[in-house]
Amino acid sequence: MTGITMPKMMYGTAWKKERTTELVIQAIKSGFRGIDTACQPKRECREDLVGQALKTLFAEGVVSREDLFIQTKFTSIDGQDKNQPLPYDPKLTIPEQVEQSFQTSLKNLGVDYIDSVILHSPLKTKEQTLSAYQTLESFVDEGKIHNLGVSNIYDSNLLSWLIEKSRIKVGVVQNRWYEGNGWDWAVWEICQKNNIRYQSFWTLTGSPSLLQHPHLINMASKYGLTPEQTIYKLCQLWNITPLCGSKTLSHINEVLAVESAIGMKEDTLEVQQLWNAMHAD
Repeated sequence: MTGITMPKMMYGTAWKKERTTELVIQAIKSGFRGIDTACQPKRECREDLVGQALKTLFAEGVVSREDLFIQTKFTSIDGQDKNQPLPYDPKLTIPEQVEQSFQTSLKNLGVDYIDSVILHSPLKTKEQTLSAYQTLESFVDEGKIHNLGVSNIYDSNLLSWLIEKSRIKVGVVQNRWYEGNGWDWAVWEICQKNNIRYQSFWTLTGSPSLLQHPHLINMASKYGLTPEQTIYKLCQLWNITPLCGSKTLSHINEVLAVESAIGMKEDTLEVQQLWNAMHAD
């Protein structure tokens, strides 16, 4: 990857609606340096309000552009709400849709480049997916995008195919990482083999039984963490970048405190026991 290194924790901006600007400012002032958004009004992902937050933060001198890792997404027409203003003309070809969406993102965010742009999901066909990805590759050539990736890709064969076909390496995969999909280990393993940063969402909400697992409860007690903090720390040990979308300052501070938590290592007995249990489920 070029530019700023992806932080070990990203702030997710989905579902913040009209509070997006306020909450992004709160997150950055608290210490977050990674922002995940999307050019997709359907998910109430107000990319334009993220841009307003950035404008305020830059003007106040809280951070500079170079201090932040900003990530957004191209969302195909199947993922858009046609009752909302679309970020591109759906009658255009896929490459033209991607280009218009990216230009909309630059305008919304008020920046000259974006650290990471990912496909919000694979498109209807492999060929369409590759076409959209290849269009994003051209912006990497121009220095306007630093990293590429894809979200919601749970077919390990499709991911391997995209890795093989892409000219500019897949640098990011963002998936649900939760008990409902067995923590997505097959895709995670491909990411480890190919030096791809795996980002997780639904990290806490989707895994209530993991939060109550005896091994995890014991770990939390031993290292002076909450169960939620323990999961975030485990993600970091396992080369997973979690997305946190909390709206409350106290929870944001708890999440950021994970970075300074000491003692827990990948090869400790408790971590290995939980790792084995999660792979056995």
